[in-house]
Amino acid sequence: MNLKLKVWRQRGSGDRGRLVEYEAKNISPDVSFLEMLDIVNEELTRKNVEPVAFDHDCREGICGTCSLMVNGIAHGPRRATTACQLHLRHFKDGDTITIEPWHAKAFPVIKDLVVDRSAFDRIVQAGGFISVNTGGVPEANTIPVPKRTADRAMDAAACIGCGACVASCKNASAMLFVAAKVSHLALLPQGQAEKKERVQKMVAQMDKEGFGACTNQYECEAVCPKEISVSFIAKMNREYLKSSI
Repeated sequence: MNLKLKVWRQRGSGDRGRLVEYEAKNISPDVSFLEMLDIVNEELTRKNVEPVAFDHDCREGICGTCSLMVNGIAHGPRRATTACQLHLRHFKDGDTITIEPWHAKAFPVIKDLVVDRSAFDRIVQAGGFISVNTGGVPEANTIPVPKRTADRAMDAAACIGCGACVASCKNASAMLFVAAKVSHLALLPQGQAEKKERVQKMVAQMDKEGFGACTNQYECEAVCPKEISVSFIAKMNREYLKSSI
């Protein structure tokens, strides 16, 4: 396959940034999107051109660091798929592909396609800890949890914190991410002791980081690689209101 790439190049948060055109020639349709970028970078290096900086780690759809806008869609055109799991067979020979970083005030660009998502870390840290007995290993059935509740909590826990929800939202809202983290612990018995304080602190930190408000247009759910439901936002709102009374 031969592809034309329009890649966002930016030296840092102080740089304006621009799209630069590159060619990806004779690429196998079976390689992943990030492997294609590796091949392009190898060619740029041979030409003494600075390679394109992009973030990655596990390349298995687990870590969430492969934060790329592909043709204007967070993680690309495949639903429930991270950028590292996206393969070139889902594109056509001769296609033009535009590759950009997350564009959000709360995610400043570090370089090229790499953004600083430490705002998410600070939101999680604001939630604090849970009070649990740290003695011997408890018997599995000591605290019975209904299967429906356990499944729901696991659905929320599936969030990998990639930031696609923020990147796709016109308001750069982090509501889906925060709602998943709040709901995960609010559903389980272990998270009950601090749940009122937790939701208040995490929402306050979200606002402090500069994320926008939610207008319920569901872009976040549409691009989430783990298909986190917007119903968790409703749950977080209920938790927040109850904790405010």
